[in-house]
Amino acid sequence: MAAESVKCSYLWLLLWLCVRASETKNTRHSMDDDILRPYTHGHGPSHSHRYVRDCQPIIYGNSTHESWRSSSSTGQPVAESRVFVTDVEDRNGGRSVYGHMTVVHDPLRTVSVLEPGGPDGCSMNHKVSVEETAKAAGCLYAQNAGFFNTKSSECLGNVVSNGRLVQDSGGLQNAQFGIRKDGTLVFGYLSQEEVLDQSNPFVQLVSGVIWLLRNGDIYIKHSLEAECNKTQETGSLQYFADVVSARTAVGHDADGKLILFQIDGQTRARGMNLWELAEFLKNNGVINAINLDGGGSSTYVVNGSLASYPSDSCSDSRWRCSRNISTVLCVHERRCQPANCSGHGECVNGNCRCQKGWQGVTCDSLFCQPPACGPHGVCSEDGCVCDAGWRGKNCSQECLPGFYGDGCRQTCSCANGATCDPVHGRCTCPPGFHGETCKQVCPLGFFGPSCAQECLCDNSCPCDPQTGSCNATLDGETNYTLHKAGHCLAKQIFTSWKQEEDANRETPYLTERSWLIITAVLAALLVFSLIVHLVQACRTSGASRFSERRDYPYIPLGNMNGADSCARGPKRSGKESFGLEDSDSQDEVWSPPRSGRL
Repeated sequence: MAAESVKCSYLWLLLWLCVRASETKNTRHSMDDDILRPYTHGHGPSHSHRYVRDCQPIIYGNSTHESWRSSSSTGQPVAESRVFVTDVEDRNGGRSVYGHMTVVHDPLRTVSVLEPGGPDGCSMNHKVSVEETAKAAGCLYAQNAGFFNTKSSECLGNVVSNGRLVQDSGGLQNAQFGIRKDGTLVFGYLSQEEVLDQSNPFVQLVSGVIWLLRNGDIYIKHSLEAECNKTQETGSLQYFADVVSARTAVGHDADGKLILFQIDGQTRARGMNLWELAEFLKNNGVINAINLDGGGSSTYVVNGSLASYPSDSCSDSRWRCSRNISTVLCVHERRCQPANCSGHGECVNGNCRCQKGWQGVTCDSLFCQPPACGPHGVCSEDGCVCDAGWRGKNCSQECLPGFYGDGCRQTCSCANGATCDPVHGRCTCPPGFHGETCKQVCPLGFFGPSCAQECLCDNSCPCDPQTGSCNATLDGETNYTLHKAGHCLAKQIFTSWKQEEDANRETPYLTERSWLIITAVLAALLVFSLIVHLVQACRTSGASRFSERRDYPYIPLGNMNGADSCARGPKRSGKESFGLEDSDSQDEVWSPPRSGRL
């Protein structure tokens, strides 16, 4: 029985411990009872940036914000945090204020604006305690930052976290704190264009309410006018500035060191109003500062543990609990911003070690800077990279004759003294030549640039292809071309003539062969006739020679004396005379006998 009693006692003890743990957990939940809002509905004034600029004191000109080069000391610790207690006099004789002041020596590399719970916390309307956010991010020191909607948990104002634009307020005119890419600290009022400017963009940015100090002077009065006096849940904006409460602020000193400031308090009971806060910061060497979310939101954490005394009650009213808030200002070990050193270096102990050809805190600037390369080149890691057709250290010289293209490394193919385009390598032919590489002489009958002019010589004679002169001596190749052309033309002319002659000639009745046969037959007949006549002639000639030797004419003697008798006797008639004379023709020839004598 005793053993069973002991077991029951242990069970009851374990149950009691679980209940107490559950109760303890519940008592650690903030009741959000210390509310301090600057506006009743929405957040920020409704007027434009121009209104803020026009209403500010003339001494500030047109600038509505102040810029200060941040400290970049690397030989000191990342930050120094001090707890302070100060006495503040008031109508009731004074009060003591407890708080924390953190001096950051290298803001660009060691300060970040964090979303609640990490990236995308604002887009998901998260509210997370400063301890949880700081522990997850490895913050050495952390405090609450921007305002938020207590009902919807929406982050209010501008938020840029580690170079990423989380949200843009649309030009809302509340006091801003930011760090630009080159390390410049910015405090004051910004237009939407300035927030989104990418020439030197913000890497960290958060919105507050009320610009406390401007160039060492308390600026609350002018800030109240700029941010208007709309009512809020705890009163007017003037009341927001005048009421005693827990406060959070951020500023910088003359050396560019960032000052994080947090004081404990409770609205209308403990802490500081904004005038007292500005005076305290001014006395501690702060130059520019803005007010951040305060009241029950004011929280300070060291190494992930709560170091401040919150004003919100827990479920158990005997305790105080930190509130779940939105954005956080985090001080961490040195980190390169951006972490990859803009892709042109490596991060070593929070400093970017740049690659060859790059410089700057974030390795985002080339050693070669415009306009070093002039209008014909661009800067690169290796210096100027010249456009095609240009050369030289600063790309101010054209390619040498005969070369073109990138780096002037390509050789021109132009002939006959043609010039080469240094960019594309195109040939510009001199007068008298044409073609892609200017190797072709102008066609006969043309001359000049691009062979566009026609020769004007008599009889259409060719001219000099360069000058157009008609008194020109053509080279051997041209003469040969002319000879070939003339020969070709002559052949064409003769062929044409022959074709015309053949076309006009009458068609013969007999073919050429028939005429040849006829001619041969006639020639044969002629030869035959000639032979016959020769034979006859030969025969006739032989007979004549024989007659001369054998045939003798016979003439009677009496007749030989007939002349006498004719003279004595009567005359005969002519007819008779004629008959006697023609006795030879009547073949009155005597042939002596072959066997007698004469």
